[in-house]
This record gives sequence, structure tokens and C-alpha cells, in this order.
Amino acid sequence: MGLLIGTDEAGYGPNLGPLVVAATIWRTSEAAGCQDLYEQLDDIVCRKPLSGTRQDQRLAVADSKQLYRPGSDWGHLERAVLAALALTGKPVSSWTNVWPAVAPDRDMVFPALPWHTGFELALPRDIATSDVDWWQMRLGEALPAREVELVGVLARVVFPEEFNRRVDAVGSKGTLLSEVTLELIKRCGEWGIGELVTIRCDKHGGRSRYGPLLQATFPEYLIEVVHEGRAQSVYRWGPANERVDISFVAGGEQFLPTALASMTAKYLRELAMLAFNHFWTCQLPGLRPTAGYPVDAKRFKAEITTTQRRLGITDESLWRKR
Repeated sequence: MGLLIGTDEAGYGPNLGPLVVAATIWRTSEAAGCQDLYEQLDDIVCRKPLSGTRQDQRLAVADSKQLYRPGSDWGHLERAVLAALALTGKPVSSWTNVWPAVAPDRDMVFPALPWHTGFELALPRDIATSDVDWWQMRLGEALPAREVELVGVLARVVFPEEFNRRVDAVGSKGTLLSEVTLELIKRCGEWGIGELVTIRCDKHGGRSRYGPLLQATFPEYLIEVVHEGRAQSVYRWGPANERVDISFVAGGEQFLPTALASMTAKYLRELAMLAFNHFWTCQLPGLRPTAGYPVDAKRFKAEITTTQRRLGITDESLWRKR
């Protein structure tokens, strides 16, 4: 038996809202040799959404950019992410309880920002609860028959104040992304004691060298650099019976655990931005919501400035420097 772990992020580029890094953890009897869960689960999952009555045949799990566009409904994200959480024993029914469901521990940093206080939303938003329940049951029946188990769905959400503080400390948001990802991977690895662990992360921007960051995160091991390049960077460490192999790959969402992580990160980011926009549009009726990306974020920031000052909301809790 061994673990397969995939990670991805959402919200790396915006100035508003959180950076979200997510990970999914799978156990399979063929972890060391089977990199392609899509092949192993080809009658249950697919990379592209099916149409019409065929939607209940296979579950779409792919890079979130293929399944969601800003302003579209959340159906594909909710179907996979909420069913996955329920399958791991963490069913979600509201905005409030989704955050502890994905927290790697009980100390998730979730600040009491004005747009969080009192906000509530029943989940799922865009599909029926019965749809989530059906896919939980379908996966729960199908995965064991293929000697595959979904062990966990975890996330780390970095809101602007922490984001700015950590970027100031390490010098770049790229380094922050890598540090947060590796911290989350370390928590995931706690499920793999005595097992082989295969990890695939979507590449972090233009970074090709992760060795020093890995060594700092796992100081008890000597990190072996297998390969470093623009397409992928590969490392390994640990004794033979619990060796860890990690790859940072451009287009890492081709790996099913990474694709589900991509969907999870995007879903959580969209939920956070929904609360954010709800708050500000209630304060300023007629204000156009924002996704938080640089050009539109500046427009949004300018339009809320007077109200922000009146409410005593600091830039530190609102605006990411990079």
C-alpha cells in the first residue's frame, strides 16, 4: 500500500481575497507504480464533463479552469469536492462548516474579518444535496473494489494580513506559495508512515529549484535531487520502505489527485470571495463584485475607499501587496 498526494493552488495572482492551497490524499495498493488514477478509475471519473443524461455516469475531475469560469455555476466543483469531503467523513452543509472540514488541524487561521462575521450560505449552492449524496455513495462503492481509498481533502487558506507578513519575511510570494504547499504536504505525510508516498504538485510559477525549501521542511532527511528543469523537478528522500517521491510538474493537474486539489482550492477561493463581495455590495448597493485580480481589484479598491475608512477597515486586512 502507498499514498498518492496531489496539491494545487487558487488565488496566487489576485490582490484581494485569500491564497488557497489544497491537497488530496489517496491510498492504493499500486501507489509506487500507478501514477494514473484516471486509468484505474476510468469508468467512474473523467477529465471532461459529460452532457445531458450522461452526467450521472462519470464524475468530472480536472483542472478547475476546465470546469469553472468566473460567473458560471459551481455544479462541477460542488459535485466532486463535496462528495469527496463526505466520503472522508466530513460532510459539508454550509459556508460555516466547510472551513473546519478542510483544515489540517483545529488551528486553521480564519480571521474574524467583517465579511466573515454573520455570513451564511447553505451548501451545495448550485446542485441538489441528493446529487452530492449519490456521488458519495457511488465512489464509496467503487473505490474499494479497485483497491483505492480517498483518505483526505485538506487545505490551507492564507488571508491578506498573513500573506503580507509572510511575503515580507521571505521576500516573494512564490516562496510563500512553496512554503505553504510544503507545510501542507508535511501534514498529509502523517497518513503515510510506513508506506511509499508519491506526491505531485502543480509547478509554482517559474521556480525549478525546490531542494533548499524541501530540506528546510524535512530536515531529518537528506533530500536527493533527481532532476530539476523547466518541465518538472523531481526529488526523493527517506528509507526504502517509506520513500517519498515528489514532483513539481507543469500541468500537474493531469494527475487526478492534483486535479481534485485544483477544484478544491478554486471552490474554497470562490466561497471566500462570495462572502467578501456580499459584504461590500451590501455596504455599497450597485457596486460591481470583483474576482480580486489586479486591474479590477484597483477599480474595486478605489470604489470602496471612503466606506472602508468610515468602517475602520485597514488595508492590511484587505489588500495583498503582491
